[in-house]
Amino acid sequence: MRGIHSAVDDIRRNVFTEVARLAYEGGDYSRIDLIPYKIVPGEESQYRSNVFLARAIVQERLRLACGLPLQPVNVRAPASAGIEEAAAANDKFFEEPLVNVITFACNACPPKQVRVTDSCQGCMSHPCQVVCPKDAIYLDAQKHSHIDQSKCIKCGKCVNQCPYHAITKIERPCAAACGMDAIESDEKGRAKINYDKCVSCGMCLVNCPFAAIADKSQIFQIIHAMKRHDEVIACVAPAFVSQFGKDVSPAKLKAAMRLCGFADVVEVAIGADLCTIEEAEDFLENVPKNQPFMGTSCCPAWSVMAKKLFPEFKDYISMALTPMVITARLVKKRHPDARICFIGPCAAKKLEANRKAIRSDVDYVLTFEELQGMFDAKNIDFSQLPEDPADDFTVATGAGRGFAVGGGVAAAVVEAVKHIDPDREVLIDYGDGLRECRKMLMLAKAGKRDGYLLEGMACPGGCVAGAGTITPVKDASVAVQQYRDAASAQSAMDSPLKERLKEAQE
Repeated sequence: MRGIHSAVDDIRRNVFTEVARLAYEGGDYSRIDLIPYKIVPGEESQYRSNVFLARAIVQERLRLACGLPLQPVNVRAPASAGIEEAAAANDKFFEEPLVNVITFACNACPPKQVRVTDSCQGCMSHPCQVVCPKDAIYLDAQKHSHIDQSKCIKCGKCVNQCPYHAITKIERPCAAACGMDAIESDEKGRAKINYDKCVSCGMCLVNCPFAAIADKSQIFQIIHAMKRHDEVIACVAPAFVSQFGKDVSPAKLKAAMRLCGFADVVEVAIGADLCTIEEAEDFLENVPKNQPFMGTSCCPAWSVMAKKLFPEFKDYISMALTPMVITARLVKKRHPDARICFIGPCAAKKLEANRKAIRSDVDYVLTFEELQGMFDAKNIDFSQLPEDPADDFTVATGAGRGFAVGGGVAAAVVEAVKHIDPDREVLIDYGDGLRECRKMLMLAKAGKRDGYLLEGMACPGGCVAGAGTITPVKDASVAVQQYRDAASAQSAMDSPLKERLKEAQE
């Protein structure tokens, strides 16, 4: 489903645009109560059973986009309830939970099952029955196959063996996308998130085809900070390339963001360079002397997952500051009164910035999709936007820019290690998505990854596949690779800012 523009994308982006427009225009914020009628006009809903349900879902998404909590289903209240307080809040951080299920929007999809369809031909060989390890397949009088769900273990062997492809394996899209198995069911069969397991990667919200899952946003608060004339400086993750159009250069992006109210724009790849150097030094110092392997630090969802499921490995995940935090600290050293807004592809960065230890460094987090809502609210047309060549990002190296794609972090660290110690051999493994990350750590637990550098990425494909991205993963990966190759220097060790690493660590 990722990479295919759908009605769900339209709903999400219309909500972000309308909330941004509401904040920019100011005035009576009770106008938010009319927005569901704007997004879902007329008497009939195109996608829901009725227009009232469609508007109710939009109303809850509007509240989440303002950073407000969901309304209880049994409480009658307008979308505007609490919005004045949200607008006035100077330091409003996310109130957990960050990722939310709008229960009445959920389709109550069936849990994982293997089913025999009407395409079964009742063949003589019945390979499905032969390969079933639990004798869960039986035949009716017409020799058609059926599955005893009480015996079935959903292994899928019958699915692969049926010559007519008459057996199918179905699973809730949100549950299939969740690498933490955090999607459960409530008493009505609707999706429910187990927050003890959830790491806020956001894969469920972009894979739900019913727009029933959404995370909270800070669009409303960021725009109000700008309207208070706060100096808000944006730190943009390297995955930004191609997210706002193939021809949107860094200079054009900076110009557009200034029109939105940002005082300045900084490339987070400069922090990625310094993170690379710190992790390379940590690896050389600690592996294998103090620990059998080391995991990278930059993906918060991977880091939290590792510590939740493998607490014995918590000290083996690098303690290096993430690129977001390093960049924010560097900026605040020069602009101590500024408010830092990290802009990237990731829902989990909202969780990271919400930590008490990080709040003083990063004030706000936006996704690319949310930033696009601000551009749309300001009616910014990139094709008509002039650009100043002096605004180009020129400081970061190709290594830092490569953090945006899967395998890029490990490649950058290995190159830095070779630069420091040319004779050191570094073995690497890469977890592409949380399920693969879990497998990788299981191998480490079995002692099969000793001496390794392990890169974990919660989103399959890397940051370019984050929950807040706009461009299809494949296209974004190609664009980032080209942007990386265009850097004037390729090694993080050649970063002109490497002497400022200790400054960021203080």
